[in-house]
Amino acid sequence: MKWDSYLNGFNAYLRLEKSLSENTIEGYLHDVTKLIQFLDQSGENIQPAQVQPHHLQSLLKWVTVLRMTPRTQSRMVSGLKSFYKFLLIENIVQTDPTELIEAPRIGRKLPVVLTSSEIDTLVGVIDLSKPEGERNKAIVEVLYGCGLRVTELIELKISSLYLPEGFVRVIGKGDKERLVPIGKSAQKQITIYKDSVRPLQHVMRGNEDILFLNRRGSKLSRAMIFVIIKDLAGKAGIRKTISPHTFRHSFATHLVEGGADLRAVQEMLGHESITTTEIYTHLDREYLRSTITQFHPRK
Repeated sequence: MKWDSYLNGFNAYLRLEKSLSENTIEGYLHDVTKLIQFLDQSGENIQPAQVQPHHLQSLLKWVTVLRMTPRTQSRMVSGLKSFYKFLLIENIVQTDPTELIEAPRIGRKLPVVLTSSEIDTLVGVIDLSKPEGERNKAIVEVLYGCGLRVTELIELKISSLYLPEGFVRVIGKGDKERLVPIGKSAQKQITIYKDSVRPLQHVMRGNEDILFLNRRGSKLSRAMIFVIIKDLAGKAGIRKTISPHTFRHSFATHLVEGGADLRAVQEMLGHESITTTEIYTHLDREYLRSTITQFHPRK
């Protein structure tokens, strides 16, 4: 049954890429199992790509009869949305039937952000005596220096680098192209890797223009980027739950804290709506509030 393989892949996605707690992972897997159980009891012998919004509406009515609490139902919707997000990333489905399924609003969770010193510490533990060390340092510098998404990073092409001009060309969500400024630290590290390390590698056919390569000479996977970051965080003694996306959050937060225009940050991140970027103003206010709590004599 293909559902079993999808559940296994979803499990790995939640653990490696999302870094969720054991309880949350167990809950999300249980949510998908409930969907499978419901479809089975309804006589619907279908795969994830065939699930329609009306199936999910019927599922929610079914669990209401089972006296599942509204909070648990809300969690179930989150679990199914996460499941279909995973299926979309893996190109297992082309449409998301959960898009029209609404869950109660419970507030927006602020993302984890690294401080500048934490990023310096993480970069400092990279072993530059190994060939992949220069590559990994360039990866971290680009993630933090440009605020790229993981997919944008692994798809970054040598022909898209305009280092003398201080820009890289990125293909983002929806195949939308944007130019992103790149700082001197990232420029320097890309140059070291591109000119001194990468030429020594065998490059597999079709990957000649891909910037970051694995040991086999082909494009890095999303999962490999997560492994690299988690390994470095462990060596750096960073106890925050971080992922490659943490550097994107840190990039944006540090710009906003430094007084950058929100529209400029929106453009650099490739956000469709300014409301998505506005979360970093909330982070900035939280930073100010925590500063008062820490240092004010009347805290």
